[in-house]
Amino acid sequence: MRLLFVKLKHIGDTLLLTPTLAAVHATHPSAQIWVVVRRGCEGILAGCPVIDRLLTVAEPEKEKRSMLNWWEDFRTALLLRRQRFDYAFELTDGDRGRWLCCLSGARVRCANDAVRPLNWWWRRRFDCVSHFDWRECHRVEKDFFTVNDCLSLGREIPPLEFNRARVETWNRQLPDRNYAVIHPGTRWQRKRWPEAKWIEVGRRLLEQVGGLIISVGPDPEETKLAASLAGNLGPRAISTEGKLSWAQLAGVLYGAKLFVSLDTAAMHLAAACQCPTVAIFGPSVPTQWRPWRVRHRLLLPDQKDVASANLIGDEAQARLIQKVELSDVLAACDELLGGSLAS
Repeated sequence: MRLLFVKLKHIGDTLLLTPTLAAVHATHPSAQIWVVVRRGCEGILAGCPVIDRLLTVAEPEKEKRSMLNWWEDFRTALLLRRQRFDYAFELTDGDRGRWLCCLSGARVRCANDAVRPLNWWWRRRFDCVSHFDWRECHRVEKDFFTVNDCLSLGREIPPLEFNRARVETWNRQLPDRNYAVIHPGTRWQRKRWPEAKWIEVGRRLLEQVGGLIISVGPDPEETKLAASLAGNLGPRAISTEGKLSWAQLAGVLYGAKLFVSLDTAAMHLAAACQCPTVAIFGPSVPTQWRPWRVRHRLLLPDQKDVASANLIGDEAQARLIQKVELSDVLAACDELLGGSLAS
């Protein structure tokens, strides 16, 4: 059996597909699995050994795309069509993914239309339409039960996956399993927590562990933030400088005692590495995006404030995360570390 999965989302969303792929492989071990994701998202799937072929199409950010992308996507569709897939699953809920599924010529084409209904034209082009309503569910469940409606996978959903055998070593000396990791940066303004609070979290963590890794992406604002934090926290705080691959960061997370982060792709990678996680959320929907199947504590603003801010706009959303108290974050760290950060 030959299976195609199309998920054209951001990096973190891409990793959320891995439990479904693991379940498919467990149920249909002889199936050949192809996956199509956005360019730049493929690295976070390096730890998923059940994927036989991984392809990419245009970047998630519209400003990075050009008309040439449509020609590249068409060539990808021709390659897919030659594979004669038995099933193609569209998990993006967007026209680009739907076109790829349809042009693949798969014998059975599958999509979800519970929340974002297919119009009559698209509905005629999909043979198996899932009506699983995922609005109050985790996005892992959305992928899993959409596929489950076409392929029988059972009801047990695996954890996220980044196989330990596929991690890479970072060429820095780390305290042997006696360090924590924080991920304070994000390109989303509405998800940013104040630098002063991150400094305090770092100081208090360093009272409990031998070292602190400050993980950030390659964005200049993120690397500047990490450098500032490292400068304030001293020599036992090391910035990744935005240079780690996802496989290298997975290696760091597998050895960490605790991970403290915003709602980012790195937070989901920590879950895949079973690293205890303190997650600081602003306007994100916790039921859909919380860490999946890992020991964690979630710090949230009042959900009534979230509902109001989502109606008002970006500035109100950006203020939400400021309402997450430092003392609550320290208490969550204390609980997961088993120490006494709050004393």
